[in-house]
Amino acid sequence: MRNVVLSMKDIDKRFSGVHALKGVSFDLYEGEIHALVGENGAGKSTLMKALTGIFPKDSGEIHFMGKLFNPKGPKDALDAGIAIVHQELNMMEHLTVAQNLFIGRESTKRSGRFLDEKAQNKRAAELLQRLNMDIDPQETLGKLTVGKQQMVEIAKAVSHDLKVLVLDEPSAALTEREIDELFVIMRDLAAKGVAMIYISHRLDEIGIITDRVTVLRDGEYVGTRNTKELTKSEMINMMVGRVIFEKPKSHSNVPKDAPVVLRVSHLSAGRMVKDVSFELRKGEILGFAGLMGAGRTETARALYGADKAVGSIYINDHQVIVNSPMDAVRHGIGYLSEDRKRFGVAINLSVTENSVMASYDELAKGMFLPLKELDRISAEYVEKLKIKTPTLEQFVKNLSGGNQQKVVIAKWLIKNSSILIFDEPTRGIDVGAKSEIYTLMNELAKDGKSIIMISSELNEVLRMSDRIAVMCEGRITGILNIEEATQERIMALATHRG
Repeated sequence: MRNVVLSMKDIDKRFSGVHALKGVSFDLYEGEIHALVGENGAGKSTLMKALTGIFPKDSGEIHFMGKLFNPKGPKDALDAGIAIVHQELNMMEHLTVAQNLFIGRESTKRSGRFLDEKAQNKRAAELLQRLNMDIDPQETLGKLTVGKQQMVEIAKAVSHDLKVLVLDEPSAALTEREIDELFVIMRDLAAKGVAMIYISHRLDEIGIITDRVTVLRDGEYVGTRNTKELTKSEMINMMVGRVIFEKPKSHSNVPKDAPVVLRVSHLSAGRMVKDVSFELRKGEILGFAGLMGAGRTETARALYGADKAVGSIYINDHQVIVNSPMDAVRHGIGYLSEDRKRFGVAINLSVTENSVMASYDELAKGMFLPLKELDRISAEYVEKLKIKTPTLEQFVKNLSGGNQQKVVIAKWLIKNSSILIFDEPTRGIDVGAKSEIYTLMNELAKDGKSIIMISSELNEVLRMSDRIAVMCEGRITGILNIEEATQERIMALATHRG
């Protein structure tokens, strides 16, 4: 029987009347990889912040290595041997790998008066070699892929006398190969006795890499199960308290004579979009599938006017010129970026301000904005899209990922966009919110909106699409009707074997 290294008992936390944690308990064994799952807002991050001293718990006890543990901040936790690697990396891209690894603990010479870069690079090389990370310690961090940067962040955590490592959505921005490399490192750390808490919305990964799963829902502890004894559907049911069906779409509901609302002919842009042509019908969801680097997002950006492109675009049989996003918006095209925090919402503005920002020209009364009218319109779409927010004045940065995505959708619906481009619509969104986004997209299509959906998840593409355009190396290698589409056929086209 492995030793318990961490025990959290009856942890309670409130924020301004919101009961974020309601007597949550959690145990972690030495050398264990333990998944912590739940919908956005379930309390996962709050529990980890209580563990690492980012804020104090209201009640309950934490025992670490057999002793009562009350960290005053992240440094206390790190000094004790508990580190957290956040989804949004916190390093200095202009410094080298070695400098990032030992910032604040630099190698010095001459009684500490001068830095010893040679010794520091040697320390870094030894650490990276021990972790089987193929990374040059003298390389500038910003030149590495996101996956390699994340490896450096993990190495930095391990460089302390680490006993517990918390990984928050570590695979969200990684390629399949980088995920495999991450899992190798995690298993190696576990074999050396490091205990890990693994937070992820990717339930398939949890089945591969973890030993046990603890589920939280609405700030409460639901249960802990051995991973090998827990099916994906059981895990989802524990998370959301209801059954969610993930069956592929069996047939298209789009009439064969539905009008073509968008026709793209011989579109090319940069190195990633090469002679792309396709049609989109009214009420259709056209999925775009392909491997990373296939040119899907670049095609969307070219269509939206974000990148310079050549080719022809026809909307309702009329050729239009789209040289900028402003042109696209004027022609009824709305774009939901895969990076919604950078390109979808203004996180430090309110729900109302984000909802109506694309429609100021239409809603303004001369030089002034009718604030009550803006709130009324925003409230209408908050209710219609079931956006969970305490008030319309709430900053969007305080909403969950799923609700941020709904605010972006509200923005384009208020603008009355008839063509919507969803780029990775459920990235970083929990399984319950995913289901809500899927339902919303289907309702939009039923109401006559036309949707282009780009997704790296084949299950999502097969579940949502009426037709599927598959890209490889900047070109569309095939378009499949949903009735004939399978994962095998999509992958054959995505690897140019079609």
